[in-house]
Amino acid sequence: MKRDSANVIPLARPDAPAIRVTKLSKTYPGGVEAVKGIDFEVAPGEMFGLLGPNGAGKSTTVGMLTTTIAPSGGSAELAGFDVVAEPLAARRISSVVFQEAVVDRELSGRRNLDLHARLWGVDVKTAATRIAETANTLGLAELIDRPVSSYSGGQRRRLEIARALVSEPRVLFLDEPTVGLDPRIRRELLDVIAGLRARNQMTTLLTTHYLEEAEQLCDRVAIIHQGEIVALDTPRALLAGLGGEIVELRVEGDAGAALALLRARGIASEDALNVGSTLTVPLHNHGAAEAISAISAAGLKPLQISSRTPSLDDVYLRLTGDRIAVAA
Repeated sequence: MKRDSANVIPLARPDAPAIRVTKLSKTYPGGVEAVKGIDFEVAPGEMFGLLGPNGAGKSTTVGMLTTTIAPSGGSAELAGFDVVAEPLAARRISSVVFQEAVVDRELSGRRNLDLHARLWGVDVKTAATRIAETANTLGLAELIDRPVSSYSGGQRRRLEIARALVSEPRVLFLDEPTVGLDPRIRRELLDVIAGLRARNQMTTLLTTHYLEEAEQLCDRVAIIHQGEIVALDTPRALLAGLGGEIVELRVEGDAGAALALLRARGIASEDALNVGSTLTVPLHNHGAAEAISAISAAGLKPLQISSRTPSLDDVYLRLTGDRIAVAA
């Protein structure tokens, strides 16, 4: 394969994964290991999530994949292009929406999109068509000629995504796209992102610490903790490992002893655990009512007890001993 040059961009290999990451690592000055030799592949057209708290290594990973951060080791490819050896080719077939806004607030939305299209070498006629289509898709048609300074936070995020789509990328990176937005606007933006998945078999990598985003949007999720991937599967498969229900109870006294008692009585399995005085007990062979009755029969008198369905936060808790919301 030819290397990048000023005028030649090699054709992507049609059989290559959209993203391939092999032993990718990043160590910052001072010895801080942000990413520790991670591996994963993303298929064309897949919506793939990197789920973890702030500081887990998500944004550093995206930075390496988008050529803005140099890896310390390992390799990464976009559609067969090595992000270090062939950065121009990797950039040409990808776009990124970073956490920080990059649109110019003094310009109109249309002017922002037009300038981005020109930077990517999109001809004027094609750019006009794409801008109109993208503005309609993202609900910006009525705002497109207004200064971006007049947009709400959610509208600016939509414009950021529209800007990334103007070049028709094969791979789109969304780095914490809803962070800082209020719940209603977050839900609206999630609907917009969900609607992108049918767009020309575009592959999307989403980073988030919001559990519902990963569960709602992603075909597969890699859970990342302190720079390492600790689980990777479909949300359904990850949740299935915890059974259909979870009983959560808070106890007085020695929570470890209470957990040992529940295990001895066959109520709790090895994946049950306690954090402080709170016990989290996945139910594999019992219903919630049966488990709660058995807990009472065991002589425990919880201060609080409840049942619920498992979440990806419970998966993270089982793997790391902490909750994503706490770690974030």
